[in-house]
Amino acid sequence: MKRSSAFLCALIAASTALALPATALAQSSVTLSGLLDISAGQSKPAGNPNKTWNVDNGQMTTSWFGVSGTEDLGGGLSALFTLQSFMRADTGASGRFGADTFWARNAFVGLASSSFGRVTIGRNTTPFFVTTLSFNPFGDSFGYSPSIRHYFTSGTLTGDSGWSDSVLYTSPKIGGATAQLFMAAGEAGSNGRNHGVNLRWGSGALDTAFSWQDVKKDGATAVADTKSWQAAATYDFGVAKLFGQFGNVANKTSGNEYDITGLGASVPVGNGKVLAQWGQIKPETGAKRKTFSAGYDYFLSKRTDLYAVAMSDKVDGLSSGSAFSIGVRHRY
Repeated sequence: MKRSSAFLCALIAASTALALPATALAQSSVTLSGLLDISAGQSKPAGNPNKTWNVDNGQMTTSWFGVSGTEDLGGGLSALFTLQSFMRADTGASGRFGADTFWARNAFVGLASSSFGRVTIGRNTTPFFVTTLSFNPFGDSFGYSPSIRHYFTSGTLTGDSGWSDSVLYTSPKIGGATAQLFMAAGEAGSNGRNHGVNLRWGSGALDTAFSWQDVKKDGATAVADTKSWQAAATYDFGVAKLFGQFGNVANKTSGNEYDITGLGASVPVGNGKVLAQWGQIKPETGAKRKTFSAGYDYFLSKRTDLYAVAMSDKVDGLSSGSAFSIGVRHRY
């Protein structure tokens, strides 16, 4: 009985050791996370006479899921990885559209240190996209942010919100300032490489950024050569946070240029915020586009919010577009 008890205790101890999380054994961690955003509403694109009722995915944030992890290598150095996939939660389909890459949001591995910064290699979200979403009150809303819509869905800037075959360097923060250098390698079928630079500085209630990028390819596919820059700032007064953006997209292939402006605000009210933004595309040649969105985002908890948003979208020479949505987002 004593031998059996000793053997049983040893077996339990071994099983417990095997069941310990990676953080205890190898000073590493793996995290599963994601977001679901589903809404119901009505939309009418500019120039289209028909209104459509929809149940939509990702009107405020594109739904996604993923896994990420880090390992402490000692001496202040750590290894990291991230794999994140978009999804259409209204139908259960993967990706933002049928032909979307499975890990389209992010797919990279890298090294990080408090002294030299961070380097990630693979598919990375572009700093230009991060600047665009960070300095408007609607964030990364492809449905309602005038800034996101004007840069990424209106035929101005080329290239996706993430670059494949890329290397992204992020410096450590020095005096409130951070710099990023970004490059996507040229591969068969492309016009060449993509390049990007991002500078961000903040102090107290003020936050500022400047982003520049030159795009010649999307994945391994050649696209119109566009050189884009954007300057942005926010100031938080407490009772309201103001947002301002101004940028330019120069399409070297077509010879056209676009000035893009965004002005917005978020105002805390109760457990949520009133959101509003006006944006304009002013092309060198072609029709102006003016978009205005307003809504209220109410937080039931830190992870779950309800929103109601409406938008007016006007393009010179076309009948006005409009949309509204009532939805819920849950983060995990």
